[in-house]
Amino acid sequence: MAISMTPAAADRVRSFLANRGKGLGLRVGVKTTGCSGLAYVLEFVDELNDDDQVFEQDNLKLIVDGKSLVYIDGTQLDFVKEGLNEGFQFNNPNVNGECGCGESFTV
Repeated sequence: MAISMTPAAADRVRSFLANRGKGLGLRVGVKTTGCSGLAYVLEFVDELNDDDQVFEQDNLKLIVDGKSLVYIDGTQLDFVKEGLNEGFQFNNPNVNGECGCGESFTV
């Protein structure tokens, strides 16, 4: 079980952590919401929880709780710029469908 990130995502995460000035890494998870059922969550981590799994890449830590890992195992986090829009993109091989607005997904 693992998740990874592209060089563009790693650069962005590194920049966010540097600007913040502290933090162990970035939590990648899911929450129940939206019309399809699940949505991605990104947040800084200052302390690990007992059920966290840590994936290290490019001297950065991606932290995933055990419940979320089931839904995002194999996911690659990317950072994409398209015109004036930019943001993280999740390339999740487990997704069976997404809602029309792109805010939530099903597995």
